[in-house]
Amino acid sequence: MNDPCNSSPPVGRRNFFKSLLATVIGGVLGIVPILAGLEVFLDPLRRKAGAGSAVHIAALEGLPDDGVPRKFAVLANRVDAWNKFTQIPVGAVYLRRTGDQVQALNAVCPHAGCNVDFLQQRNAYLCPCHNSTFTVAGRIGDPSSPAARGLDSLDVEIRGNEVWVKFQNFEAGRREKIPVA
Repeated sequence: MNDPCNSSPPVGRRNFFKSLLATVIGGVLGIVPILAGLEVFLDPLRRKAGAGSAVHIAALEGLPDDGVPRKFAVLANRVDAWNKFTQIPVGAVYLRRTGDQVQALNAVCPHAGCNVDFLQQRNAYLCPCHNSTFTVAGRIGDPSSPAARGLDSLDVEIRGNEVWVKFQNFEAGRREKIPVA
């Protein structure tokens, strides 16, 4: 005989579809907050760095008006995904002042990326990696130089009594001046 207390109702088609629909709706409702949380968490990786802004390098009166290049470290704020670094060294520039004009050259050789030195007795820049020379204006000094272009010039702004430079690095080994991202 059948005991009505011990019998479970048969699983019918209607109950199966109810369970399936409840599982699908619960899954969709559960995945939405997870995806929103992932988007917020990964947002710093998708943002582009604020490149292209000028960086304060020196006071104008600290740069003598003798036309001799002086090397200055470039300190900038950087954001690396979730971390913010303040005033870290990102490169170096040579500043040369003649009258009211200030010229800025990246201190990196465009041939292989080595740091160049200014030799005051020769009035030229020298790359110690391949002995290439550059004029005081940054042009190639020796036609047999392996460097494909002269030293990279940078945009300079004089703000009041301060020298600001739009610092950026460029791809080495190319004739074209292509900024590094």
